[in-house]
Amino acid sequence: MKRFGAGLVMSLVAVTCFAPAQQASQAARWEGWQTLIGFWVGEGDPAQGVSHFSFLPDLQGKILIRKNHAEYPATKDRPATVHDDLLIVYGETEADRKAVYFDNEGHVIEYAVSVSADRKTIVFVSPPAAGAPRYRLSYFEQDRDRFRITFEIAPPGRPEAFAPYLEGFARRRT
Repeated sequence: MKRFGAGLVMSLVAVTCFAPAQQASQAARWEGWQTLIGFWVGEGDPAQGVSHFSFLPDLQGKILIRKNHAEYPATKDRPATVHDDLLIVYGETEADRKAVYFDNEGHVIEYAVSVSADRKTIVFVSPPAAGAPRYRLSYFEQDRDRFRITFEIAPPGRPEAFAPYLEGFARRRT
């Protein structure tokens, strides 16, 4: 019983000593992402659809997770739909940052990630692959509480011919 007590005390001491250093390390890891971390809602006409997403650190700051939810009303051409996706951003430094995307439609996309020098633009781009489309997801900071977001697709065989597929704005949820 004394061993358990001593072990518990040592664990608490270790957590107390290392927690500030760990928090500082996590903050440095995601320094270029600070304006994007939080909870967001899509702007626009609710008749066209509604969406919200979060960008939050997880696994003790080792990764960032974006969870996105969008609802689109029925139109004359398609039934109402719900889209959910998950994006996991990982890598020790900005130089080796990568991401992987999953959605409820069965898509899986791997991305390289870059943050602009001024930290106002974050771009996810999939690598070219023979016979497959290429994807680019970009976040452009408009101000601390607002981003313009674009999702572009390049057709197979034309990996640099990105064309907009979805565009919109998101504002920080208060």
